[in-house]
Amino acid sequence: MSIAISVSDLSKIYGEAAAVSHATFEVPKGTVCGFVGPNGAGKTTTIRMLLGLISATGGTGTVLGESINEPEKYLPRVGAMIEGPAFYPALSAKENLNVLATLGHFPKKRVDELLELVGLADRAGSKFKTYSLGMKQRLGIAAALLPNPELLILDEPTNGLDPEGIQEIRELMQSLAQEGTTVFVSSHLLSELEMISEHLVMLRKGKVLFTGRLAELLAAQQPIVIAVPENVSDLGKVSEIANRMGHQAQIVASEVRIVGENDFTADLNRAVFAEGITLSTLIAQLPSLEETFFDMTGEQA
Repeated sequence: MSIAISVSDLSKIYGEAAAVSHATFEVPKGTVCGFVGPNGAGKTTTIRMLLGLISATGGTGTVLGESINEPEKYLPRVGAMIEGPAFYPALSAKENLNVLATLGHFPKKRVDELLELVGLADRAGSKFKTYSLGMKQRLGIAAALLPNPELLILDEPTNGLDPEGIQEIRELMQSLAQEGTTVFVSSHLLSELEMISEHLVMLRKGKVLFTGRLAELLAAQQPIVIAVPENVSDLGKVSEIANRMGHQAQIVASEVRIVGENDFTADLNRAVFAEGITLSTLIAQLPSLEETFFDMTGEQA
């Protein structure tokens, strides 16, 4: 398996505070890798080290096989958008991209292709200052794609997008990965990352909590049985029955969430029915990435 990003024991210390502490992870080539963590976890600091914008205090890292101490060797093959895009307000989208293409010595024929790709072809002549936040994000992604990069690093790319825009960016990231581009994307929209990411790096307070395949992380979580009684007044009784059967249960809103495998559902159904309770819903499922994230970080996603 070829590796796009590899960091070992990477740290960044400001004064006495460690923004990133001994981080070790790998990002395989040709995949979408999600980068998650609460605000202040060290995601943007890590991205800045990978892009050579700041130097590491300790540890090592490589991007596309080259040391992060020599970013000039790999940056021509990397596209990035961090902390929101910056463009000339009075220039149109097309004019802005043409300026960047000229400065970066990229073929200008890519400008129209990229505006089409990110769904801005019909507003290519509009001034940047007239764009909504979501449109600005899409233009930022188009700019990051100008070098036709092997690696695309995006920091909160769906910020400000409506559901349709989020879906467009999701499909764009997936298609780029299918064509061989590695996409390393940080986001707080965990439900979106769950849909598109094959791999995941999870940070908390500068430390890596998990790195690996997303499917492995979710499969390792305890399955949950969700039971919804027909009568809300029976919630406490259902919870009590589950506890009596040796399963941890808690009431969340109008449902009972019980730690248990799929085969526990039939036993529970029989037990509650024997006590005159009818369940309107009874399903077993693995926790979502958002629930897993909450459990592992102890913070709201």
